Amino acid sequence: MEIDKNRIVTQDELDEPAPIDQIEDRVEAEMKVIEAQAKEQVADGLQDEKLKGEARRLKAEGERELKQAGVEKDD
Repeated sequence: MEIDKNRIVTQDELDEPAPIDQIEDRVEAEMKVIEAQAKEQVADGLQDEKLKGEARRLKAEGERELKQAGVEKDD
């Protein structure tokens, strides 16, 4: 079987990003969610409402970025 080079369509031609190019964004978003969870636990222990609010904001930002990247986050 031979590949017809005239029928090949590349990701560049489709203006489609390669999955490897999306990994960094997904990892950063997942790290935000993890950091937020850690901050929330510390805030609970210290009873620090300001830190707890920052943790919620960071978690929401990370989850939003994961959603934009097309990744479902398990709870």
